[in-house]
Amino acid sequence: MVERVRRRLERGETLQTSVTLTNATPAQRAAAHSLLGRRPRPGTTLTVSLTAVDDVLRRSGASPDGLTAAVITLTGPIVNRAAHTASLDAAWQRAFAPVAAVVNTRPNLTDWYERLHANGLVRRLAATPADAEPLLADLASVLESLPADGEHLGRFAARTARRAHALDDGEPLATLALSAARAIADLPESPSREAWAAVGVLRDEVSTTVLTLGLPGDPHTTTGQALAAWHPAGQPVVLTLRQLVRDPPRLTGQLISICENPIVISTAADRLGPTSTPLICTNGQPGAAVMLLLRSLLAAGADLRYHGDFDWGGLRIANLLFSRLPVRHWHFDAAAYRTAAAAHPGHPLTGTPATADWDPDLGPAMTETGTKVEEELVLDDLIADLRNDHNSRAQRQAIKSRPRDASGGTSG
Repeated sequence: MVERVRRRLERGETLQTSVTLTNATPAQRAAAHSLLGRRPRPGTTLTVSLTAVDDVLRRSGASPDGLTAAVITLTGPIVNRAAHTASLDAAWQRAFAPVAAVVNTRPNLTDWYERLHANGLVRRLAATPADAEPLLADLASVLESLPADGEHLGRFAARTARRAHALDDGEPLATLALSAARAIADLPESPSREAWAAVGVLRDEVSTTVLTLGLPGDPHTTTGQALAAWHPAGQPVVLTLRQLVRDPPRLTGQLISICENPIVISTAADRLGPTSTPLICTNGQPGAAVMLLLRSLLAAGADLRYHGDFDWGGLRIANLLFSRLPVRHWHFDAAAYRTAAAAHPGHPLTGTPATADWDPDLGPAMTETGTKVEEELVLDDLIADLRNDHNSRAQRQAIKSRPRDASGGTSG
């Protein structure tokens, strides 16, 4: 009976009721009848009125304050679970309130906020609402300042959260803020450096670079002017993440070729110079500067195509690029591989096999042939493409510039 009463009190339920025990023992039945001063009744089901017990305890003086006080005396303090849960929920709502206020003005964060509120991440980082309040207040401050304008991560953290290292990897605030940055940039799976750069916060603004050739530049920005100055010389240009975030060039929609190795850039510069169509090098795994430039080109309407090494590492790099950007392959499928491997045998393919997500036949073809073909071995094909692209573009521009005759066609 005491256990039943305690559970009812914890749930905030009334004691103006009866409790029933089926298959009661003779001793249990005798104790209940003795407590209530009633004659034994037949059967094994025992029903006890809690109201009657409360009355007995008060009148007898055993517990002048009644049944509730007696159970607390016997078993310890009782917490009303419903009231406690309601109070705790209210405290969490107060803790989340600063973030909710920011999200109300940022519709692009609504889905992120709903996931954050539901997935328990905040409660794992801060055990109580009291612990969460300063953390979420700092998060709201960070959100209000995103996207930034090319600010270094440490300075950004000091300005928004009063600690220069508040957004370092592993910090609770960094975990929450980085998830918001990915949501703002729509880059759910991106590395932290890339996600921060996409919202104008730089972790390493000068050592993260991208090697380019043939980007025409523009007169409107300093970075664009630098590209325009180097373009007639046909020289490669290295752009830093800082330049791409703080002073991005104005880009146009055009065919952009992407390679894995710098030798493709240097060879194109040697053979084609200023006539090379734009070429960008990932230099292995694409870093934040590479990805930011490629996304900026896509936003300008560019058409991206990619070539890499025909080895297992090259496939993994390409899988990453193809999974994150709308890129098409550039002589980088099973047919191109078989042609290249036949022309350049003798380089054994080693390492752990990988699949090519963009061409399911490429991985099996490489396994069957067992030959590695690096970009250096197919430079002639790639350079020929870049030359032909330039010639085709020049022809199209020439046709557009011809005067029209009276019938509306071009003359000549």
